[in-house]
Amino acid sequence: MNAKELQDKTPDQLRDELVTLKKEAFNLRFQQATGQLENPARLRTVKRDVARVKTVLNQKAQAAAAE
Repeated sequence: MNAKELQDKTPDQLRDELVTLKKEAFNLRFQQATGQLENPARLRTVKRDVARVKTVLNQKAQAAAAE
């Protein structure tokens, strides 16, 4: 997922994406704690995707406030 894809989405879609990513991050952390995590690199990518979504949401909020 890249920032250009996220900028095309509406804030509601971004919030839904954020909830989905946070659930996935929780499940990955749970798998890691129980020793069942197969792909440890996925944790990193999910964290970065969460950060990207939050960044785009904040940019959209600032743009809306400026208008």
